[in-house]
Amino acid sequence: MARTPNETAVPPPSDIAALSFEQALAELEGIVRELESGKGALEASVTAYQRGAALKRHCEAKLAEAEQKIQAIVDGPAGPSLRDVE
Repeated sequence: MARTPNETAVPPPSDIAALSFEQALAELEGIVRELESGKGALEASVTAYQRGAALKRHCEAKLAEAEQKIQAIVDGPAGPSLRDVE
């Protein structure tokens, strides 16, 4: 997936980096619901949006990692096997 000029390869905060895909997605969904409600203060909404963007990047990285692992499964003469992932 191509990055837009505003998206940089900044590593996620350590608390986000420690989250599983499912945990990050659940938190991101909560942030989206909160922002969609429109009930938060502007500054809190901006902070939530920034965290949501970091969670989105983390989820995308986890999905890309899973995709690489899946693509590493190769059918060989002895059946499915794993090949090294770069």
